[in-house]
Formats: sequence, structure tokens, C-alpha cells
Amino acid sequence: MIKAKKSLGQNFLIDKNILKKIVNITNIKNKTILEVGPGTGNLTSFILDQKPKKLFVVEKDKMLSEQLNNTFNNRISVINEDILSIDESSFFKEKVTVFGNLPYNISTEILCKWIVGIKEKFWFDELILMFQKEVAERIIADFNTSNYGRLSILSNWKLIIKKICDIKPESFFPKPKIDSSLLFFTPKKKFFKLNPENLEKITRIFFNHRRKMLKKPYNQVFNGNKNIIDKLKINLNLRPQNLDFETYYKLTIEYENLRG
Repeated sequence: MIKAKKSLGQNFLIDKNILKKIVNITNIKNKTILEVGPGTGNLTSFILDQKPKKLFVVEKDKMLSEQLNNTFNNRISVINEDILSIDESSFFKEKVTVFGNLPYNISTEILCKWIVGIKEKFWFDELILMFQKEVAERIIADFNTSNYGRLSILSNWKLIIKKICDIKPESFFPKPKIDSSLLFFTPKKKFFKLNPENLEKITRIFFNHRRKMLKKPYNQVFNGNKNIIDKLKINLNLRPQNLDFETYYKLTIEYENLRG
């Protein structure tokens, strides 16, 4: 039996009921599929049962990549690379549906890379991804809640997100110490055109003062500019978590306008 590597954040999904549920979230027949972190190929088998047109799997672990090639032969295309080093928008000629039991230690990094990398066109049509439950709650959090923050704002910038279910540790081998959550992402038809580095800067400054009123971070970024306050109808007595997604995107655009 293949031993999971802690350094790669490997926890293999073995619960057949969950595996079935995952592949039935969306219709994948005759579609091009990308699976990230296939591990021992448990989900891979279920995906193939749905008769996709093509199935690419990205597996960083060399031993697992070889095992996947031996198990599935020419039914899949195995890419033995780090998902963080792949330029998906250049690699895929048509939109793909992505499945991923993402390594928990880099799951947010993968998601952020994909969001930031989208310019005008999306290289995927749907993402079906597994996260540590605590991370998933930050991704789907709405404003005025304690989990709302920088990750929520970035994730909701270009994507519509739906939580499918929570998954207990017993569904994995080895068992993680925490619950997991399955999220379903689809592209937004319209999103604010802005520089992600500026959005990252604005949200970092504002949420560094999470428990304080907006006045301090606002003045730090905008030097007390009253026109923007009036235009966006911002109450500086509120806290960062009280501003909705749209306000942060608009603040970023105002910041860019001021910088010329």
C-alpha cells in the first residue's frame, strides 16, 4: 500500500458514497476534466465511469504518478508536476471542469493563483474542490460575519461559490484531524476589472485593523479623502468586516484612479 506523505499534505479520499456524490455534482460526460491531487486514483475511477472526453491528472508525487500510469494506462494523461508551476490557461485549449482534493497545506495558494490568473477568459467552467472546513468557511463567508476577510473577498471577486457538504475524517486515509468541506465554483459573467495586487493591498491594510474602526486604515490608504467616503457611502465608524464585497472592489478601483 502507498504510504501518504505528510510533507505533501496527502489524505486519500476512500469513502465511495462521497466519491459518487462528487462526480454527480455536475454532468461531465464528453467534457475535458482536470483532476488535481488524484493520489491513488479513487476519484479518478469514478470520473472515468462518467465517460469524459479526456481526463488530465496532476500529481506531484513521482511514485503515485507512476502508479496512476500503470493503473489507468492510456485512459488518462498524467502530469507529474507541481500544480502551482503549471500555466493552465496556456495548457488547455478548451474549458475544463476541475476536481481537486487539494493538499490542505497549499489549498488557498492554489485557489488564489487560479483567481488571480484569470484575465478576461476563464480556462475552466467549474471547480469542484475540497478544503479544510475552517478554510472553506472563510472562502464562503459573507460580510458582517466573523469568518469574512481577505480570502472571502478575493474568492467572491470572480466566482459564484456554493457549499456542497462537509466531510468527516473517517472518509479519508490517513484520517485528518479536522473536517473537510466540498465547494462548487462557477465563473461570474461580469466582475470588477482591477489589479489583484491592489485588491490584496487594500484588504491587507484594512483587515490588519480588523477589530478597529475603518477610520484608521481608510486614512492610511486614502489620506482622509472625503469625496470617496461620500461617493461609496462609507461609515468610518464601522469595522472592516462590515463592508460588503462590492465596496472593497470599488475602493480598489478608487485607489487605482488616485494613483493614475
